[in-house]
Amino acid sequence: MSNKGHNLLSIPKFYGDYEHWKMLMENLLRSKEWWHLIEPGYVEPAAGTRETEAKKAAREQLKLKDLKKKYQGHARVQRAQLQALKREFEVLEMKECEGVTDYIARLMVVVNNMGNNGEVMRESQIIEKISRTLTKRFNYIMVSIEESKDINRMTVDELQSSLIVHEQKFRRKIKEA
Repeated sequence: MSNKGHNLLSIPKFYGDYEHWKMLMENLLRSKEWWHLIEPGYVEPAAGTRETEAKKAAREQLKLKDLKKKYQGHARVQRAQLQALKREFEVLEMKECEGVTDYIARLMVVVNNMGNNGEVMRESQIIEKISRTLTKRFNYIMVSIEESKDINRMTVDELQSSLIVHEQKFRRKIKEA
C-alpha cells in the first residue's frame, strides 16, 4: 500500500517529563499548522483598554477556565509522576557493591520526590523498606536491631547509624584478612 499523499504523524509519547513533552507537542502542532486549533485561553487585555461589563465578565470566565485547565493538567502530571515513583520505590534494592549511606540516600531521594507529589510516607514504612531490601550480609544485623529496638519508634537516621557501624566492622575484617 502506498503512503503517497499521506502525511504520517509521529506523536510524541509522554515519559514523565511534562515540560519536554509539552514543547514537543507544541512544535508538532505548529509544524502541521494546527496550532490555531488549540484554545488560546485567557489573554490579558492591552493596557488602557476599556471594556464593557459583559466583556470583562467573559474575560474573567476565560481566566477561570484557563486556571482550571492548568490545575487539571498539573494534577494529572503529578499523579503520573507519583505512580512512576511508587514503582521505583517498590523495586528499589541495595546493590551488593553499594554502601549503606549511598543506598539510603538513593532511597530517600525517591521518598522525598514522592512527598513532593503528595505521597507522605511514615518513617516506619521507610525503615521496613530498608530492612527488606538490604543485602544478605546485613540479615543478622537487622534481626538484632529488630529484637533490641522498637522499629515503630526508630528513625531512619538511627537505623542508618547502626548499619554504618556494622558496615565499618565488615570493612575492617576485610582489610585484616
